[in-house]
Amino acid sequence: MTPLKPIAPIRRITLGILFFVVFVAIWAAATFGGLVSKVFLADPLTMVREGISLFVEQGFIKDIGITVWRVVGGFVLAAVLAVPLGIAMGTYRPVGAFFEPFVSFARYLPASAFIPLLILWAGIGELQKLLVIFIGSFFQLVLMVAVIVGNARTDLVEAAYTLGAKDAGIVRRVLLPGAAPDIAETLRLVLGWAWTYVIVAELIGSSSGIGHMITDSQALLNTGQIIFGIIVIGVIGLVSDFCFKAANQKLFPWALLR
Repeated sequence: MTPLKPIAPIRRITLGILFFVVFVAIWAAATFGGLVSKVFLADPLTMVREGISLFVEQGFIKDIGITVWRVVGGFVLAAVLAVPLGIAMGTYRPVGAFFEPFVSFARYLPASAFIPLLILWAGIGELQKLLVIFIGSFFQLVLMVAVIVGNARTDLVEAAYTLGAKDAGIVRRVLLPGAAPDIAETLRLVLGWAWTYVIVAELIGSSSGIGHMITDSQALLNTGQIIFGIIVIGVIGLVSDFCFKAANQKLFPWALLR
């Protein structure tokens, strides 16, 4: 292997699949071989049977839909507000100086710590769960977008001024096109974090969703259903990740030339 040397797409896919094969093989060996009690870790076949039971008998597809809606709703709300603010902070230094201390402070506050307050303010309905995801995503997005825009190449900005561009033109034609691919990549990364926040939100005061199912399964010591719920989250996240990557390549083809 050569450092940083690209590999063929088919080899990349093969290696990625191979990891999961090895992981499941180790899992099966540990559970079927008696190294780990099935009370604490269900074997792969039991996990599959419990997953089928969830879909057939317990309407798990509805829980999946509700959780996806919560993630998308909270994340989109955060992105719609965070991206413009981050662009303004990265573009205009006074705006950054005004907002950055608070944003830097707030991004260290765990979203889960706000759940008791949010339950008092918004109850245990959908708004509370959307707000948990919003708080967990918004401040991270603002600061990351601001850093991306603020790190724009100064030589391009100076060249644009030399060619007669105005301030608005600099933002529209230089800063935004240059930062757009990295902003899209940041959105992809933060979407993954949003999934962790929704599960935390659903563990408390929820009657639906994947997190609620996991809580009920934990009370029954049904590790098969717990593992299946975790895997479903991972699969949905992986699919959304691939969709984000494909969309980014289509929307920002110039990023591939950098």
